[in-house]
Amino acid sequence: MHDAATPPAARPGLTRFLPPMPLFLLQPILKRIVARVARENPSLFNRLGPHKTARFVIDPLGLPFGLLLIPNPEALTFRAFHRRAEPESDARIGGKFLDLMGLLDGGADGDALFFSRDLDVTGNTEAVVCLRNALDDVEGSIAESVAGMFGPPGRATLAGLRRMAAKKGDHA
Repeated sequence: MHDAATPPAARPGLTRFLPPMPLFLLQPILKRIVARVARENPSLFNRLGPHKTARFVIDPLGLPFGLLLIPNPEALTFRAFHRRAEPESDARIGGKFLDLMGLLDGGADGDALFFSRDLDVTGNTEAVVCLRNALDDVEGSIAESVAGMFGPPGRATLAGLRRMAAKKGDHA
């Protein structure tokens, strides 16, 4: 847990270099992202079955916030939260940001990440498996679709993240 009182040097990963983030700036972007993904992939919800209303906490290690996803098409939720105020969840998925992005980009193997302990899954693992299978069934890259929403800067950012992930893979 980190807050403004936590000295930057004591924070892990990228958070040591970043001031506490005003998450209200991020919420409309996350809402737009999840609405677009849902609009482009309506069958995703069918694949989730009874887990459409599950509460998934996604913990991108090294970032100063976590994410809550509730993939309920009637009340779709994707929002950031401060680490000191993690909401209740049915399942929790934690991992390095680049690994999590790789899952959305279609290049990472979720099973390999899980069994190598690079991905930490707790809670309702059946719900997590259904979410992963639903994401795997999406045509193309969700990351690419999201990057495209932001035009050339978004595509350039995704290209940079892909390069970082590739370099990380070269050193693994």
